[in-house]
Amino acid sequence: MPETSESAGSPQQVSSSGSERPRPLRVLLAGGGTAGHVNPLLATAAALQDPALGGDPRTRILVLGTAEGLEKRLVPEAGFELAFVPRVPLPRRPSGDLLRLPHRLGKAIGAATEAIETIGADVVVGFGGYVSTPAYLAARKAGVPVVIHEQNARPGLANRLGASWAQAVALTFASTRLKASKGRTEVTGLPLRPAIATLVAQRATSEGTRQARVEGAQELGLDPDLPTLLVTGGSLGAQHLNEVLSESLGSLPAGLQVLHLTGKDKDAPVRAALETAAASGAAQDLLERYHVLDYLTTMEQAYACADGVLCRSGAGTVAEITALGLPALYVPLPIGNGEQRLNAADVLASGGGRMVLDADLTSSDILDFAMLISDSERQAAMARAAASTGVQDAAARLAALIQQCASIHDTPTDEENAA
Repeated sequence: MPETSESAGSPQQVSSSGSERPRPLRVLLAGGGTAGHVNPLLATAAALQDPALGGDPRTRILVLGTAEGLEKRLVPEAGFELAFVPRVPLPRRPSGDLLRLPHRLGKAIGAATEAIETIGADVVVGFGGYVSTPAYLAARKAGVPVVIHEQNARPGLANRLGASWAQAVALTFASTRLKASKGRTEVTGLPLRPAIATLVAQRATSEGTRQARVEGAQELGLDPDLPTLLVTGGSLGAQHLNEVLSESLGSLPAGLQVLHLTGKDKDAPVRAALETAAASGAAQDLLERYHVLDYLTTMEQAYACADGVLCRSGAGTVAEITALGLPALYVPLPIGNGEQRLNAADVLASGGGRMVLDADLTSSDILDFAMLISDSERQAAMARAAASTGVQDAAARLAALIQQCASIHDTPTDEENAA
């Protein structure tokens, strides 16, 4: 498992002179837009307040986000305060947006500065994306230390900019090419969603692994004793994965169970292909072993039952699967800047996963992987390799790094003096 430096005492508990700090830590967390940014932010926020993870319940947290992103709903639902900043895309080529950028960015920096002052931030933590750029710039101007978390193997523009003066850069993957120019760089992993973190802890023992599998199978209508392939393309699904799976139905190994999450409203063609395969001479029990759902909110139940996963290779997916020690056949999303191909580089090098490009994926790739996870010895070896690259305590690691980098002001405020 990737290493990180030892944690120092929390700055809200111990000062440089060894005495107790006059007040709790105050943290501004910047990130939003997609679940990929919001989920690790929320996991980090929770860790900063959780004594079991080295946090302090008194820690004050303010989240900086946009009015358009998922954070508008998810942050208040998680019980954290949210401040808004205007969304400022950074143009990648000359356009009208480039001419409007200075004015838009100025307004966003102003909003971020106001958030820093509102909470009296000791540290600003950014998770990349549109929100982070103004937060980094505002923090630099205010003299507040910056901690950056980069979730992808290929860093984004905002984090590359902020790394120029950040006190620390935290990485999900050891192979990510991003360093703090003047500060420290550590591999912390990606903070896991609480439900996934709970499953990781439960799977620490063979008894817990078995219990989670049985409970998950009961909820999903699966057989806990059959080797199980989980297929998922995320909430929107992966159309090409669905199509290639549909072509493979008649050749799946006997005794293999499949849980296929097709994506919202993408299940009908797969169900039709399943009926056709059954009517065309496929194994008689295929309909019993092949389970189709369009969407599942409790992914931890699916992971608990899985012996292998066919999936995309987004940073969150790779982090969760390796933390759980699950073999995977990764089929990177064929759009964007290519980061999905890089996100799985470490686990592929360890032997804990395979990768096939979307355009190259065939039935034989899926059948070969299905045969592998149906073989208990080969599956176990691949699972150990996957786990060797996973980070199970990323939220606690990142929270410790934030605490170490925070600049606590030793001079009490008037309010604290009065107390």
